[in-house]
Parts: sequence; C-alpha cells; structure tokens
Amino acid sequence: MLSFNWIRQNLFSSWTNSIITVVLIYFLASIIPPMFDWLFFEATWIADDRTGCTSDGACWAIIGARFYQFMYGFYPTEEVWRVNLVYALLPFGILPLLWDKMPFRKQFLIFAIVYPFLVFFLLYGGPGLTAVASNKWGGLLLTLFLGLGGIIIAFPLSIFLALGRRSEMPAISAICVVFIEFIRGVPLITLLFFGSMMLPLFLPEGLDIDTVLRALVAVIIFQAAYGAEVVRGGLQAMPKGQYEAAQALGLSYWQMNLKIILPQALKITIPALVNTAIGLFKDTSLVIVIGLLDLLGIGRAALADTKWMALHVEVYVFISVIFFIFCFGFSRYSLYLEKKLNTDNDSENK
Repeated sequence: MLSFNWIRQNLFSSWTNSIITVVLIYFLASIIPPMFDWLFFEATWIADDRTGCTSDGACWAIIGARFYQFMYGFYPTEEVWRVNLVYALLPFGILPLLWDKMPFRKQFLIFAIVYPFLVFFLLYGGPGLTAVASNKWGGLLLTLFLGLGGIIIAFPLSIFLALGRRSEMPAISAICVVFIEFIRGVPLITLLFFGSMMLPLFLPEGLDIDTVLRALVAVIIFQAAYGAEVVRGGLQAMPKGQYEAAQALGLSYWQMNLKIILPQALKITIPALVNTAIGLFKDTSLVIVIGLLDLLGIGRAALADTKWMALHVEVYVFISVIFFIFCFGFSRYSLYLEKKLNTDNDSENK
C-alpha cells in the first residue's frame, strides 16, 4: 500500500508536481475505461466471421479462429504433439543456462546441450517420426526457432569474433574485421534474401539446404556480428592492469580470458547484449520476404481472408502482446543478472 507520506513527497511535493499529477490522473481516467470496454467488456469472443462481431468492442473471434495457425503455422494436426513437446521442454533447455540455483542444475545442463538436437529431431522428423517440411512451420513456432536459436548460437560466436578482432595475429584479426564490418554494413533483409534466393545458385547441382536453416544461418551471423562489437566494447573497457595481472600470474591466453577478462567484460555489456537480442527477436518478422510465415506473417495471412478482413487492430494487438511478453522477459532477466553480478559496494554506488 502507498503511504500518505510517499504520495505527498513524490506526487504532490510542489505546485508543479501537483498539477502534473492531476493532469495525468485525468488523462488516465479518460482513456483507461474506454480501453477496457473495447478490450474486454464489449468485445466479441466467439463468432464464425467478422459479421458476427456486432458490438462496439474488439472482435477477438479472429484470434480464436486462427489460434492454431498463430501457434503452429501449418504443422500437421496429427503431429502437433511434437511441437507441444518442444514448447513444454523449452524451460528445461533454457533455465539451466540462466539460473544457477536451479535444482538438479548439473543434470539439466546435460539436457540443455541435448535439447537443440532434440528440437531438430522432433520438428523435422527422423527414425520413427513422420518428416514435416519446414514450409509447414509458421507462427510462434517459427519465431521462437529463429529468434531463440539465433540468439543462443550467436552468443559464443560473438565472443570468438570479438577476441579474434583484438588478436595480435594479423590474419585472424583481418578476417574477423572484414566479416564483422561486412555483415554490419548490410541489413538483415539482404542476408535473408541472399541466403534464400542467391545461395542456391552457388551450390552444387542436387544439393539443397532447407529454407528455414538458411534463414537461421543468416540470423545467426547477423546477430554474431553485432554482438561481437558489443563484446569488443566490454573488452576495451577493461583496465590494462587486469591483463598485466593475469600475465604476471602465468596464465595462458585462454585462461586469462575465460577466468578474468571475459567475466568482467560480459558483466558490463549485459544491457547492450540484451538490447541486440531483443532487436533480433523482433527482426525475425522480416523472414516474410522469403516466403516464411512467422507470427506476424500468419497475422497478415489471416487478414487476407475475406471472412476476417478489416480486423487489423485486433490481430496486431495480439501479436504485439506476444512479442512484448518475450521482450519484457528478456529485459527483466537482464536486470536480474545485473543485480546478481553487481559486486560494487553500496557506498561506491552512491
């Protein structure tokens, strides 16, 4: 509960603050009730088409009618249990990497290593499972596959590229510089287009790489290049004395970086790394240009149906909420990690 003293000190501490507080309260009181009426109280939840939405509120019936496509794309209904299993196992594949106090963490870390291969086996199919072509994927399934897959796989590549760019070996440094600057110099949509349309022209006849895998590779190298510059910024921010102290202890190059330099550099780059991860997760919607229907693509396809035309607001609100949940989760974990790794004294923070 808010105390009277807190309200007085923070909201009505002066005439200026009091006026601003009153104006904001009036503004919120003017927009929140109509917004809730449109969203919930006057909304239509069940209808066969848009003509069944006769109220002045939102027509959420389109979400119910297309919910399967939003979640799974065009994955065969008889095989959808495989996608549900991937969704159900996702927390066990990610939490061991993010939460060091997770019960049985060592065992789950082994599962986290196996999980990407299990995802590939379940979604694509294999011995004992019916093969499902990637052009059947879509919706949230495709968004998570490209977004989370790109973020997780690109992170170690970012570190190696950053270390390579700072290497004292000219050949390695030059290769990393060229790669990073070239990838950062073109938009993601160019990489997606090249991987989907141009790459098959350079492959040997008869060799074909799955479209989703090509998109995933484009996302990975794009994120790796941007992440490498963020990590390099953290490495450059490290005092020279840290390197000298590590060398004085007789540590090798990799021991110095893994035990002393990288932990400190990554700590100070957490906000920037999470920012690039959030940006990449949202940029996965660009795959629509190569014919893949992610969450946003499925929404646009639903609006093309004559039964549900002109319901753009409802569809985009629903998609925005899903993206917000994941992006907000990224940002909250970033704050948790910053607080957990903050070893500064309170007096120094002040």
